[in-house]
Amino acid sequence: MNKNMTDFGLIGLAVMGQNLALNIADHGFKTSVFNRTFSKTKKFLDKNSYCENLFGFENLQDFVISIQRPRRIVIMVQAGKATDSVIDSLIPLLDEQDIIIDGGNAKWTDTIRREAELRNHKLCFVGSGVSGGEEGARFGPSLMAGGSTYAWEKIKDVWLAISAKVSATSGKPLEGASEGNPITGGVSCAAYIGENGAGHYVKMVHNGIEYGDMQMICEAYHLMTDLLGMTAKEVGDTFSIWNEGELDSFLMEISADALKQKDPRTGGYLVDYVLDAAGQKGTGKWTSVNALDMGTPAPTVAEAVFARCMSAIKEERGYASKSLTGPDGQDELQSLDRSSFLEAIRGALYCSKICSYAQGFQLMQAAAKEYDWSLNFGEIAEIWRGGCIIRAAFLQKITEAYQKNSSLANLLLDDYFIDCIKRDQSHWRKVIATGALRGVPTPTFSSALAYYDSYRSARLPQNLLQAQRDYFGAHTYERTDEPRGNFFHMDWLHPERPESKV
Repeated sequence: MNKNMTDFGLIGLAVMGQNLALNIADHGFKTSVFNRTFSKTKKFLDKNSYCENLFGFENLQDFVISIQRPRRIVIMVQAGKATDSVIDSLIPLLDEQDIIIDGGNAKWTDTIRREAELRNHKLCFVGSGVSGGEEGARFGPSLMAGGSTYAWEKIKDVWLAISAKVSATSGKPLEGASEGNPITGGVSCAAYIGENGAGHYVKMVHNGIEYGDMQMICEAYHLMTDLLGMTAKEVGDTFSIWNEGELDSFLMEISADALKQKDPRTGGYLVDYVLDAAGQKGTGKWTSVNALDMGTPAPTVAEAVFARCMSAIKEERGYASKSLTGPDGQDELQSLDRSSFLEAIRGALYCSKICSYAQGFQLMQAAAKEYDWSLNFGEIAEIWRGGCIIRAAFLQKITEAYQKNSSLANLLLDDYFIDCIKRDQSHWRKVIATGALRGVPTPTFSSALAYYDSYRSARLPQNLLQAQRDYFGAHTYERTDEPRGNFFHMDWLHPERPESKV
């Protein structure tokens, strides 16, 4: 290797790209950086002049030439057309076996397409999920790489180095990284997920689970404020306490912090002045649509998406609130004991969380069969323990569940989670029932319970549904007294209604 050449390249110096470049450089890798607008590159280098491992280029060709072969170049630009445009500009400048890594939130089907196209050019393509937001990118994200094993072997020294680290014994994140002083030791939160689009698919499911987690915390907050009359700070203090136990997670931590934040304008609490209209970027929707496409139940993620959609029609809800009535009996609120109802909400939140993750892992199991991926679910849970948005102590339990049984059909069947739901399900049911009686919506809590009750039911009412379908559309049905795979149709219009085997 020419000592003047760099180890790695990065294109796209928005906030995530800048932080990832600094993270790579902090770990001793000489890093070439490029941005379509050179002024941004120069500003970035000037701001971080202390870092001797960063090298900026105005010209794309010079940027490519500066990197040692096989070149490793990560793209951190907007998903979709922008990513395709960067790839197209790189292809004529690269040599065989050079590696392009897409670190954006790409749709997994796009990654499958790009990997195949670049393979035709004798180039390697890695679709890597990057989770952790700005701070994660800077000091250690969770990294989910998909592509060829050759490509993974060539990039894994960087990916393992820059990822978040957790304790080998407890699974808890190792903290204390600072500018120029990265975390060393521990277990890396980076792994090879599988071929072509596997990495981006798992990142998508991660984001779908994230939607569920966030909405469930919001429902707990809603119940606490509307039914118990708690202030934002009181809810935040409660969340901080919960964060010391089995609900320990990044999202619980930041929710507590956000709730306790004072508003600089009014002196009140900021959340009380934040408009209740949520945005979304699409990964939760992708997860829900894909679950429908594959016929895999993921109702809690879908309800979390719909909750954001409902929040977005703010003005319409305001109008409806003046016309539509809720339940009577507001005087009954006094019957709720704060301490016991808070404990019930905690239990409902944990049970719902279990079911939401069960759905996510069930969806990944279905995708593994659909796309012929060999997904290691225990390892996926492991790399989510640190760096990523859904990092939580809870993930150690999921890791242990798959270590005990790598072919576990559903997390609900693991002994630990069986015991948790047995312990808390009365709380769960009480909270949902109370919310319904008092007119407080709990879409993810409710859908998670419906999922649980459906999954534990040996018989569901879809026998009637199949009869309905056969009645109006001759869609046939199977019988309980015949082997699976034998289909029958009743001639509903015939006076004697004869049945025939189809």
